Amino acid sequence: MVGAVPRGKIKSLIKMRLPELRLDGAVDLLIFLSCELFLQRLATEARLKAIEDKSPVITSAHIRAVAKTVLKQSRG
Repeated sequence: MVGAVPRGKIKSLIKMRLPELRLDGAVDLLIFLSCELFLQRLATEARLKAIEDKSPVITSAHIRAVAKTVLKQSRG
């Protein structure tokens, strides 16, 4: 099981990156969830690419190969 969501860290990173942005209470949780889902999808696609290449491990080349398609699919 995953530990608690680091809400303070997420809020401080958002404030550092976009200081003029005003956020509602649970927006940081939605941002965290979106990042987690994106990383999970990227890892899954990279794993499939590694299997396709008959490689026992996921390399940076596998991630680079699928990154563009995953980014396009993740766009809203």
